[in-house]
Amino acid sequence: MGISGVFSEELFLTSETGSRLYHQYAENLPIIDYHCHISPKDIVEDREFEDLGEMWLEGDHYKWRAMRLFGIEERLITGAETSFHEKYLAFASVLPKMAGNPIYIWCALELKRYFGISEPLTAENAEEIYQKTRSMIREKHITRCWCLEHSRVKLLSTTEDPLDDLGCHRLLQQKRELSTRVITAFRPDRAMFLSHPGFPDYLRRLGETSGVRIERFFDLVEALSVRLRYFREVTGTTVSDNGVPRFSWEDYTTEEIEAIFGKAAAGQALTRRETDQYQSAFLLEMGRLYHREGCVMQLHIGTYLDANTKGVQTVGQSCGFDCTDDQCSVTSVGELLNRLTQLGELPKVLLYPLDRTKTETWAILAAGFCDGSVKGQVQLGAPWWFNDQQFGIARQFESCGNLYPVALSVGMLTDSRSFISYPRHEVYRRILCNYLGELCDRGEYFGSEENLREIIEDVCIRNANAFFGFQVEL
Repeated sequence: MGISGVFSEELFLTSETGSRLYHQYAENLPIIDYHCHISPKDIVEDREFEDLGEMWLEGDHYKWRAMRLFGIEERLITGAETSFHEKYLAFASVLPKMAGNPIYIWCALELKRYFGISEPLTAENAEEIYQKTRSMIREKHITRCWCLEHSRVKLLSTTEDPLDDLGCHRLLQQKRELSTRVITAFRPDRAMFLSHPGFPDYLRRLGETSGVRIERFFDLVEALSVRLRYFREVTGTTVSDNGVPRFSWEDYTTEEIEAIFGKAAAGQALTRRETDQYQSAFLLEMGRLYHREGCVMQLHIGTYLDANTKGVQTVGQSCGFDCTDDQCSVTSVGELLNRLTQLGELPKVLLYPLDRTKTETWAILAAGFCDGSVKGQVQLGAPWWFNDQQFGIARQFESCGNLYPVALSVGMLTDSRSFISYPRHEVYRRILCNYLGELCDRGEYFGSEENLREIIEDVCIRNANAFFGFQVEL
C-alpha cells in the first residue's frame, strides 16, 4: 500500500464497525470542554489571528518542547523579537519528522478542520500553506470566537485563581452574540503551596479580595469559601481544580495545623511532615467546601513542575520544562477520599493521574468510593497532558474498561491554551468508537445498536453535561 499524501478520514478507525459507529454517531456531536486554560480576556477581545504561526505557537508548550528536541534555538520558539512567520517556518521544518507524535496528527487535523487543507505540511510547501491560511484568516475573519463556534463548542471552562475579579467573565455573560457558554474552574493551588516564598503575600491579597481577615487556617478556608461563592455567582460554575504535584497523607490535629499555618504566614521554614499535614488538611477542607457548594473536585496528580530550573529562569514557567512523577501515592489520595466519605461530604471527584504505570490502580481506587448515590461519583478523568494521545487514550480504554465501565466516563477535554485544539476531542472520539468496534468484531460485545449509540453519545458529551450539572441544551 502506497503513501497517499493526504489526510485520511479513517484516521485511527481500523475496525469497520468502529468506522461506522464514529461517522454515524460521534462525528458531528458538539463539544463540552470542561477544563482548559484559554484566556477569557482573549475571548472578550475576540481579535482576528495574525497568521497560522500565532494560532500554533503563541502559547503551545507541546510544540515548544518538540522544537527544542530538534535543536531549534529559543529565539525561534518563544523569542519576543521573532515574528510568528519565522517561528512557523522553523516549526514546519521539523513537523514532517514527528512521525508517531501526537503533534503531527493534531496539526494535520487543525489544517483540515479549520482551513480544509489535506496535504501534509513540509518545509517545501510551508510558505505556500502559510500564505493560503493567512488569506483565509482575512477572508473569513477568523477570530478566537469564530474558532469556538466553528468547533461547535457548547461550553468551555477556563481556570482562574481565587484572587481573580472575573471582570472578563462578567463581560462574557453579556456577550449575547457568542453561542459558547463560558464558565471558570476555581483553582486554589497557591493557597495550598504554603512553602512558596510568596505565600504570606498571597494570604494578604486573598484577605483583601474576600473581605476576610486571615489570621488562622480556618480564616483561609472561609476566605476561599467566599471566593468560590463569588465564582458561582458570576459564572454559575460547578467546576473546581487542584494541582497535586506531591501528596502524602499525614494525620493532624487542629492545633498542629494552626501552628503550621502561623509559621507559613510568617515566612518561616517548614518540615516535610508539616507540609504534608497542611496539604492533608487543606485538601480535606476543599473537598468539604466543594461538596457543600455542589462542585466537582478535580485532582490533577503527579506533576514534576519546573524540572529544568535554568529553562524556567530563561523562558518562564509552563513553557515545556515540566515532567511527570510518582510522589503522590494512591494510598494518600485514598485516605483523603476515605475521610470525606466518613464525614458524609465526599463531592463528585475526577482523578487525573500522570503516572500511566498506575492507571489501573487509580481506576480501582475510584470504583471503591462509588456508593450508588451518584452515577460514577469518583472516576478517572480523561488521559491528561503526556497521556492525551492515541496510545494513552486507547490504553486507558483497554486497561480501565476491565475495572471501571467506560460508559460512565465524562469524556475528553483540551487542557489547552489554544483556540484550535478542539480536534483533540475528535481524536478521542475516533479511538473510543474504534475500541467499541473492535469489541463487537471480536464478539466481546453484542448489545444492540441503540446501546452502542447511547454509550457513544454519553461518553462524548452527555455524561459531562450531567456530571457537572451544566444543563447545556444539546
